[in-house]
Amino acid sequence: MSAGNNQSLEELNNPTPKKRATKNAKNIYQKLADVKAEIGVISKDSTNPFFKSKYFDINNLLAHVEPILHKHGLVCLQPINNGKVETIIADVDTENEIKSELQLPELNDPQKLGSAITYYRRYTLASLLALQAEDDDANSVKPKPKLTGADNVTKAVDYLKSGGSIEEIKKKYSLTKENEDELIKWSKEKQ
Repeated sequence: MSAGNNQSLEELNNPTPKKRATKNAKNIYQKLADVKAEIGVISKDSTNPFFKSKYFDINNLLAHVEPILHKHGLVCLQPINNGKVETIIADVDTENEIKSELQLPELNDPQKLGSAITYYRRYTLASLLALQAEDDDANSVKPKPKLTGADNVTKAVDYLKSGGSIEEIKKKYSLTKENEDELIKWSKEKQ
């Protein structure tokens, strides 16, 4: 090695040296704080026709969030691993990551499973970034209306036809044993 060469033996043997974290480099949490400040408030842009509630569409959410993540050297991955939907935000410089995951329900209907995957992708990402969420506390103390009347029963059946679940209907309405049995019977006939 000549006196003018400042490369170490490791650097000479490794043509693609590892990126080194410097004293001034931001860690993943500092980067996420910058991302959150830049994201701001995201408006819920889609409506659930049965519950008439607003939610983030996963594609619009990703279209808004991913460019900001990339700008700060972060990448979002959402694999399905061992029956769980994972959302991972990784720092491309340090390879550090944070993760949120939810166990998928055991469903035999591919359409319902696809809906659950989309739902879980949206909520694990919103959770990791602590995005605005609907205030469920105020709604949980109100008594649920009973599922009565032909219009509401028709809406419930239409909701099931579109891939919705009886569990979601039960969150909005108080079901009698007869209502629930009828909806279960109907959903089994359609499988």
